[in-house]
Amino acid sequence: MTQSNTVTVHILDKEYCIACPPDERANLESAARYLDGKMREIRSSGKVIGADRIAVMAALNISHELLHKQQDLEQHSSSTRNQVRSLLERVDLALANDGDGQGA
Repeated sequence: MTQSNTVTVHILDKEYCIACPPDERANLESAARYLDGKMREIRSSGKVIGADRIAVMAALNISHELLHKQQDLEQHSSSTRNQVRSLLERVDLALANDGDGQGA
């Protein structure tokens, strides 16, 4: 059973206490710093006013980044699969051609 500890993070000048397993503490702190940075960027632009709206805009921006990274990863993965498939076909062809010259 995983035990949770409380971690205090600061986001946009507010303090939040969040229950978190000890082995996830560093990830939570990193995520909070990232979110805080995004929210500060949005607030400093002056285009969005209010903590709620800033939080929603930050969430949308982070979600957008995540979706793009997932799409890039899927495209890279697909390309890698195609390269491996092509190499396997070449190896199979080479082995088949090599086997043709030797009488069994």
